[in-house]
Amino acid sequence: MNGSQPRTHAAEVAMAELPDIRAATPSLIRRFESGLGRGLEIITALLVATEVVILFVGIVARYVFHSPLIWSDELASALFLWLAMLGSVVALRLGGHMRMTAFVNKASPSQKPFFEMLGLLAAIGFFVAIMPAAIDYVRNEAMVSIMSLDISLAWRAAAMPVGVALLILIALLRLGGQPIARLLPALLVTVVVIAGFYALRPLLPALGRINLLIFFVGVVSAAVFAGIPIAISFGLATLGYLALSTRVPISVLVARMDTGMSHPVLLSVPLFVFLGLLIEMTGMAAVMVRFLANLLGHLRGGMSFVLIGAMYLVSGISGSKAADMAAVAPVLFPEMEARGAQRGDLVALLAATGAQTETIPPSLILITIGSVTSISIAALFTGGLLPGLVVGLILCAVVWTRARRDEQRGQRASARVIGRSLVIAIPALTLPFVIRGAVVGGIATATEVSTIGIVYSAIAGLCIYRQFDWRRLLPMLVQTASLSGAILLIIGAATAMAWAITQSGFSRVVAGWIVGMPGGAIVFMAISILLFTVLGSILEGIPVIVLFGPLLFPMAHQVGIHEVHYAMVAILAMGVGLFAPPFGVGYYVACAIGRCDPDDAMRHIWRYLAALMVGLAIVAAIPWISIGFL
Repeated sequence: MNGSQPRTHAAEVAMAELPDIRAATPSLIRRFESGLGRGLEIITALLVATEVVILFVGIVARYVFHSPLIWSDELASALFLWLAMLGSVVALRLGGHMRMTAFVNKASPSQKPFFEMLGLLAAIGFFVAIMPAAIDYVRNEAMVSIMSLDISLAWRAAAMPVGVALLILIALLRLGGQPIARLLPALLVTVVVIAGFYALRPLLPALGRINLLIFFVGVVSAAVFAGIPIAISFGLATLGYLALSTRVPISVLVARMDTGMSHPVLLSVPLFVFLGLLIEMTGMAAVMVRFLANLLGHLRGGMSFVLIGAMYLVSGISGSKAADMAAVAPVLFPEMEARGAQRGDLVALLAATGAQTETIPPSLILITIGSVTSISIAALFTGGLLPGLVVGLILCAVVWTRARRDEQRGQRASARVIGRSLVIAIPALTLPFVIRGAVVGGIATATEVSTIGIVYSAIAGLCIYRQFDWRRLLPMLVQTASLSGAILLIIGAATAMAWAITQSGFSRVVAGWIVGMPGGAIVFMAISILLFTVLGSILEGIPVIVLFGPLLFPMAHQVGIHEVHYAMVAILAMGVGLFAPPFGVGYYVACAIGRCDPDDAMRHIWRYLAALMVGLAIVAAIPWISIGFL
């Protein structure tokens, strides 16, 4: 593997549209970048492997030897921030950060380098602006120690300034050697925009909440459609809002990014990404897909049915929708593409299933609702199964009605062939039950359980299927780190943006507006669906529930809506918003996991979003779906 590999498919698509801006870079800079990149790839690969070892050893020590390692979780958490930041550096070097290129692709070939360099300049500007705050953040964290390890939190927090510095360096290296005539237009636009906002700085504080529209609608939209990476677009909007219209220090932005990127549950994301790659490499994916194809492949859209069902079954295992998608997509996508499916359509369906399965337990959002509203979590778990099934059936109906007769369809297999493929696939098909059983049985947490899957898959590949290519291990670890870094940087920037919006008092204003609306339960439910859909695309589920749950759930009860029914409607609405472009973070996460350009998936996702809205309307109109088994 050379210094610039492996590239993700999305990166290849994006870079194919643009000239290789490194072609003109002097050889010395290219060699330096290659050496730096190779070193970062090795470090991030070791970080992924270390996380797997630490968490699995912790499981064995606790469950087998009944001697818990009190330091394992804290060490894994400390290393996770380093993995997130350095992984995002590798992703920037390999072109793996997600961005919208719908308008960029319509530009002429001579104009496209302008947008590429504008994105790099925007990244440099953002990271240079937060660098002092990142350094201050380390100083503040130095006053606290990691108890079990007896070391300062500064060692963990140092990942922020180190990662930011490396992101700046990589961006500068990618700009290095460019002709001034090519760089100057993007540089002038960047300077003019910055100067314009600073000239307006005295006026912005007086605008109050109008600044929310200026920065979180105007700036985000302009940056996203200009092809600036999604994470950078979110970060620039939050930075501008805090710096120009409030007195909040920028160090808060860095702290919120840290909180979003290093949440313990998100540690399952890189581990499940690696598990998905390992399943494919060991041949487990092939035998599972072969069995499922023999069983359902003759149906119209049969493999899409498998995707929908697989997301329903694995949902909740990891506690993260990103991890759920990362566990399913690598297994099914290759075979589905071999049968004629388009990658954009597959990613669109993957995103839709992510929204569909938001209500399925065990889910963090269900637990959050129970904790902030005092609704029985057991009742929420019971009520969440059927709504997800109803929406899934509607997605299946859409798949069946649009599937072409020659797409994703094969000949009907005989009972003997199905039976033989089942026997071969049993060790692979057992994996989801092993993972879920480990969580339910208390053997491992949702964060740790992926390591059991990794060890199980490695043993199955070595001893049963006899497929384990050691040469692919390092590229797989690098790919895991790069993809995880791209995903986690988006989540971190979105978390900071969500915090800025909520601190503006926006939630109290919206709640007061809803209270003043006439019309009873029907109007209240309709407004709630609209509200949760919009906020779900901006804030994600948990922040919305924390802010609005204590306000809106009592109102729902007062107008005669059962709390569990209202919870299911709210969760599905937020799921639709979370996976709806152009603002839904979940949509870009699905694109990153599926290695698809967001533009390709966007052409297909609207039909699935329409199906989700139909399912949401049915769940809202028929309370029994949510409360019939309570």
